[in-house]
Amino acid sequence: MPTITLSVPEDLKREMDDSKEINWSEVARTAIKTKVAQLRILKSISTKSKLSEKDALELGRKINKSLHERYAN
Repeated sequence: MPTITLSVPEDLKREMDDSKEINWSEVARTAIKTKVAQLRILKSISTKSKLSEKDALELGRKINKSLHERYAN
């Protein structure tokens, strides 16, 4: 199995060291696997999309504005 190296801030490393019973490599593996699966789905959706880049950006702005208005109040 290939190996990767992660850099984390010192304060995060200290907190991780406080929980030695946790297999941090497995946590990282699971998080990476989940993100790759999400990206695979996103790629599948985007290749089938008929939206132009401009349309997608406008839709994203509208969604962001709507979410901001919903949760700002």
